[in-house]
Amino acid sequence: MIEPRIRVSAILRREGRVLLCRHEKRGQEYWLLPGGGVDYGETLAGALQRELGEELGITEDLPLEGPVAVVDSIAPARSLRAKHVVHIIFAGHLGGRSLEAVTSQDAAVRGHRLFGPEELPGLPLHPPIQRFLARWQPGDPTVYLGALWAP
Repeated sequence: MIEPRIRVSAILRREGRVLLCRHEKRGQEYWLLPGGGVDYGETLAGALQRELGEELGITEDLPLEGPVAVVDSIAPARSLRAKHVVHIIFAGHLGGRSLEAVTSQDAAVRGHRLFGPEELPGLPLHPPIQRFLARWQPGDPTVYLGALWAP
């Protein structure tokens, strides 16, 4: 039996845009929210702070809200690899932090960038995050993510 894996990530925003990390695995490139897996004995917030340090070089504690959303992804039965991931998403604000000199310690991360909501269609997003972001519509108050785009 495959146990679900827990992944924490953050919607980090600045001036109406959200930060995404560019990943490359097995020859495929995609964008996703910064974050990663929770190790045994770690708190969710502790794991996220560690991942933000590894992926973005943010080593000071970043004030976070949440969790603000939970997204479940289960690989289809026809997949080569059985996989079940529970994505627990937090929110935060980047403030004036510079991201210019960020060097990731994560070998899969190939860069990062702030995106506005108009830039998301057609962007190769990691499937669970794509489904999550697809639910957001500008001006729709029923989806919490909409409020996170506010400056």
